Amino acid sequence: MSTTRTLVSPAVLARPRGRAVYWTVFTGVVVLFALAFLFPVYWMVTGAMKSPDEVARTPPTPVPEQWHLSGYTDAWDLMQLPTHLTNTVVQATGAWAFQLVFCTAAAYALSKLRPAFGKVILGGILATLMVPAQALVVPKYLTVADLGLLNDPLAIWLPAVANAFNLYLLKRFFDQIPRDVLEAAEIDGAGRLRVLWSIVLPMSRPVLGVVSIFALVAVWQDFLWPLMVFSDTDKQPVSVALVQLSQNIQLTVLIAAMVIASIPMVAMFLVFQRHIIAGISAGGSKG
Repeated sequence: MSTTRTLVSPAVLARPRGRAVYWTVFTGVVVLFALAFLFPVYWMVTGAMKSPDEVARTPPTPVPEQWHLSGYTDAWDLMQLPTHLTNTVVQATGAWAFQLVFCTAAAYALSKLRPAFGKVILGGILATLMVPAQALVVPKYLTVADLGLLNDPLAIWLPAVANAFNLYLLKRFFDQIPRDVLEAAEIDGAGRLRVLWSIVLPMSRPVLGVVSIFALVAVWQDFLWPLMVFSDTDKQPVSVALVQLSQNIQLTVLIAAMVIASIPMVAMFLVFQRHIIAGISAGGSKG
């Protein structure tokens, strides 16, 4: 009979005093971690509701003396957030679609079709993870400029396809799909594409969900690459526009714009957080 070693023994937890101490310490640690992560969010949200003088006051006030919602309305209008949020959605959605199609196809080919030199190709793809992203900025920019894609969403969509991490994540998941299931479909007359569409993709919803989230978040929070390829202010995503338009803007308005810009990603994480955990754990477990 195997026993599990724990920080607190079952004998101690069986006593009333031991349980009280355990739950007190556990609750205190959880509350401290929650405050450490949530307090910056609270400070940002309430900072946008303070007056410009109050937000710059030392020492700072933990609660606004007077609650002002004008910071959010001014941010929405003065910083042209509808335009830049729309640009960000278009760029993120396109990058997500391109990445999902091409990374899925490449992962399926490397996992199930077993092409010649497949392991060498996979090794070369994974080797790109060792190259710093900053080292690839100049070659990518020169390529995009030569193709005439500056100020075009394709400048975001096409480089996003080359994501070695998401490709490897998909391949690892496809490797766990039983070969017998695919062979049964092939015996019934299904071709390679039909097997991918009707068998592999429905079974891969967890990992497709986590890859989708990674793809969207990567584009949404990127700053350097959109700054380089979008010189037209009207086509810039919100991450770049917040910096470009912040020169003559009050601090409270800028903070409010940051809060508004972060809402979509926070909402998406809260809705799909289970898919992130399920997708990663499924990709690393045996089928």
